[in-house]
Amino acid sequence: MKQQEYIAQNSDRFMEELFDLLRIPSISAQSAHKPDMVRCAEWLRESLLKAGAQKAEVMPTEGNPVVYAEYILDPAKPTVLVYGHYDVMPVDPREEWRTEPFEPVIKDGRIWGRGADDDKGQLYMHAKAFETMVATQTLPCNVKFMLEGEEEIGSPSLYKWCADNKEMLAADVILVSDTSMLGMDTPSITCGLRGLAYMQVEVQGPNKDLHSGLFGGAVANPANVLTKLIASLVDENGHITIPGFYDDVRLLTPEEREAFNSAPFDMERYKKNLDIAEVEGEAGFSTMERTGVRPSLDVNGIWGGYIEEGTKTIIPAKASAKISMRLVPNQDYVKIGELFEKHFRAIAPASVKVKVEALHGGAPYVTPTDMPAYRAAEKAVEEVFGKKPLPFYSGGSIPIISGFERILGIKSVLMGFGLDIDAIHSPNESYGVENFYKGIQTIVKFYDYFAK
Repeated sequence: MKQQEYIAQNSDRFMEELFDLLRIPSISAQSAHKPDMVRCAEWLRESLLKAGAQKAEVMPTEGNPVVYAEYILDPAKPTVLVYGHYDVMPVDPREEWRTEPFEPVIKDGRIWGRGADDDKGQLYMHAKAFETMVATQTLPCNVKFMLEGEEEIGSPSLYKWCADNKEMLAADVILVSDTSMLGMDTPSITCGLRGLAYMQVEVQGPNKDLHSGLFGGAVANPANVLTKLIASLVDENGHITIPGFYDDVRLLTPEEREAFNSAPFDMERYKKNLDIAEVEGEAGFSTMERTGVRPSLDVNGIWGGYIEEGTKTIIPAKASAKISMRLVPNQDYVKIGELFEKHFRAIAPASVKVKVEALHGGAPYVTPTDMPAYRAAEKAVEEVFGKKPLPFYSGGSIPIISGFERILGIKSVLMGFGLDIDAIHSPNESYGVENFYKGIQTIVKFYDYFAK
């Protein structure tokens, strides 16, 4: 039986299995879901064994387990190491979901549910592509799977696990589907990711909440101070004000900028999809540049004081925020974290105390577009989508990818199939049914070209 026939004949089962996977609420950021992390890992182990893996196991780490599986066709043949993550983001704010987050449904040609794209839907394409090749006796090389449960919290346990299992993970390339394309009619392959420095700050004022009438105007309000400090981190031109922040950022040449901005981009569609009147960002750069090759700073969450129903007139004792900085090649996330802390402490007034903590981070990553694995991905995408894919720099971060290169000495190919409308990390996450099946077809083609 040919590969495409097998995919077509088993397409309904593939989707039913994906739905079973999506129903597991594997939220790594919330300790209450720790049992779900183990259950999800065990489910994937069984699925990979059924797909034809010679062995598959749930391996412990200092945090959530890693699912490892392999099929060694011939030690002399090339080896592809598939990476994906089975953990998902929290569903908050729950009231904004139009469907049940962990009860997937298909509507308007899309799979709706948490993890539909990021990364269960994309991860499971690899399992089904692998099954297809094994079942049709067309697997051309060795395959290994490394599926983790902590990517959404920075992969804290995976670095040591990789170092401890370096020999077992030996491969020629790491294949990843955890990124997006420019569009179904404008296919692309991600050849660069921004790095990440993720911080948490706390501003402490008085030793307890105070009556805002009796103390207002006389004692510093931590919420007021925090918002002023955060506002000062980015100036009116969208430029980050932390001293030394841009020291290692390489400016693109005029030729590089022209090439980067040659990718199709519909500004009106972009704004309409987000329901915004205008874009905003660093002056002098296009939206594509702002999200691909320029660093950024954003507040991811902010809290303090009374936020429940009704009123409570207080000066809160403290206020806090989570702040992420997306970084570009040459920027060191440890150095950036240190610069952030030094600056934040320096600008804080003497009327408050501040606490700054680096939660997690990772280095930027670049895939050479002349490496054989990239060319194999390029040919596979072109064959399935009918157009040669554009190389694309993503604004997102997958910190462990740069860790793989440093620890394992292996380059990664980021062949993702998501779209900007998939609302990953947001309520109402979805993934195109067409993307799911075309992804399986493309992955199968990748193996054919890579093995050659």
